Amino acid sequence: MINWFPGHMAKTKRLIVENIKLADVVVELIDARVPNSSRNPLLNDIIGEKPRLVILTKEDLADKNATALWKEYYKQQGAAALSCNFLRGNKNIKKEILGAVRLQAKEILEKRARKGIIKKSVRTMVVGIPNVGKSTLINFLAGKTAAETGDKPGVTRGKQWIRLDKDVELLDMPGMLWPKLDDQEVSCKLAATGAISDLVFDQVELVLWLIEWLLTNAAGSLAARYKITEKENTSETLANIASKRGFLRSGGELDLEKTAIMVIDEFRAGKIGHFTLDMLSSKETSEEQNHE
Repeated sequence: MINWFPGHMAKTKRLIVENIKLADVVVELIDARVPNSSRNPLLNDIIGEKPRLVILTKEDLADKNATALWKEYYKQQGAAALSCNFLRGNKNIKKEILGAVRLQAKEILEKRARKGIIKKSVRTMVVGIPNVGKSTLINFLAGKTAAETGDKPGVTRGKQWIRLDKDVELLDMPGMLWPKLDDQEVSCKLAATGAISDLVFDQVELVLWLIEWLLTNAAGSLAARYKITEKENTSETLANIASKRGFLRSGGELDLEKTAIMVIDEFRAGKIGHFTLDMLSSKETSEEQNHE
């Protein structure tokens, strides 16, 4: 179990609790590679019944078919759902996001109109775990560098309202994990996709887990990337990759740590392939189809 709840995440939880009442719509960002594991279970209790838009980020790194299934699944759960890659977003995605926000706020806007309140902006709060793309979303929508971004968890600090359009304002919240990551598989998925600091996990242990997942689910892609056989076990595979890449310590010993860092970085960059680590169960898929 990982007990990892730094002070800035405790502060973020307080910020969300204190400011949720100001938001008309909540935009929840999740990583398309881990659509279930990247959802913070604490947020459901905090958000409650507020209208919600779920955005699956980094769709270019995930399996397209799996992303489509997950979007439909979340729609059946009562949330609007979109997927995108903000770094290579198409010109219509901003229009789609703002349109979805306005649609989620439709009932609230109608109530205000009945009270004679017409020009008040839709206030939107953005939430999600670290490194899922919240600041990148804001910069993309605002058309400028409106929020500080980074490729490491925990970069965004404080809170700021940003006007996205004449009738939509957005409040950025720093990323927040939950206090106890007691599911080892979820922890590994979050670490592999960069949501958990690399300082928390032993990189060799993490890459052995990742290699095992790839050997089980995408052995051909792993073999093609590193020119290795598909039939090796995890330790043999890591050693073979180190040998193929020429990662050696003094004395000719294989540098497994350097190899681990390289494989994890290439996985995160999509160089091994585009994978979704969280797959819908057959029961969830059948339930989704029954709603269609």
